[in-house]
Amino acid sequence: MAKIGVVGVGGWGKNHLRVLKELGALRCFCDVDEDRLKTYRLQSGVEGYLSLTQMLKGEKLDAVTICTPATAHYEAAAEALNAGLHVFVEKPFTSSSLQAEKLVQLANEKKLIVGAGYIERFNPAVMELKEILKNGRLGEPLLLEFHRENRWAGSVRDIGIISDTSVHDIDTARWVFEDEPKMVFARTGKVISDHEDFATIILGFDEQKTAFIASNWVTPKRVRQCITVCEGGIVTIDFITQEVRIDEAQGTEVPRRPWQEPLMLELKSFIECVQSKKPPLVTGADAVKTGKIAEAALASSKTGSPIYLEL
Repeated sequence: MAKIGVVGVGGWGKNHLRVLKELGALRCFCDVDEDRLKTYRLQSGVEGYLSLTQMLKGEKLDAVTICTPATAHYEAAAEALNAGLHVFVEKPFTSSSLQAEKLVQLANEKKLIVGAGYIERFNPAVMELKEILKNGRLGEPLLLEFHRENRWAGSVRDIGIISDTSVHDIDTARWVFEDEPKMVFARTGKVISDHEDFATIILGFDEQKTAFIASNWVTPKRVRQCITVCEGGIVTIDFITQEVRIDEAQGTEVPRRPWQEPLMLELKSFIECVQSKKPPLVTGADAVKTGKIAEAALASSKTGSPIYLEL
């Protein structure tokens, strides 16, 4: 089994600890908060360090997962890659697409794996949507409508909703359409946080295909939904419950399947990639493209004009 360390165990990082321990791959972790070190040493049963540098000196690892605040992703990932470790970086991959490109180049030079944490590709509901579209039952997908909404908890302070939240749906749209958008138009605003906390993004793909992404940190009710309009019907998925509803002219079908934790599937896949040296489902190159689209959305919101991309 691959030996993996977790970098940052506040917020989402503690879930990495839990899942990697359950998978038998957790070796150690690091965090700048001493209280967290004490807490998670006891809970996880592995050693904790105050810095990534200390952890790399004290442990022999195959890979690390980076779960620090977004502004620290690049330096942590680069340090791990330079130490010869495979890396999984939570979203947003880096603070800029330029940093993302540098990380991908470094990983290629070192012949190491770098994966990105766009977890919805591992959501069973999204996987089923892909299968429905692949078998051609409903014809070509034409329109994706995403809604990702909940009240801002105050835990994300270094970035806005596009980089933190909308990127999930940007990546999912790229994966579902199996294409890159040619145009981005966005409107944003803020009422709660220091960065944009609500956003509407339109992505224009070839052949009239369009993705509409609505994200906000204002709505008190948690919503995670995607509606896919196809030539012959509509597929509605709930990212939380993993329910899939297929509406056609002849009626409605709701397939049944057991609920599975996407993070468990995601990290299990990363471990398999580390062991087999095969590319991850979400590569660093995917993260670069998604990051550039997010940057284009932010630029569009400032200028009030569409941004035309050549990715």
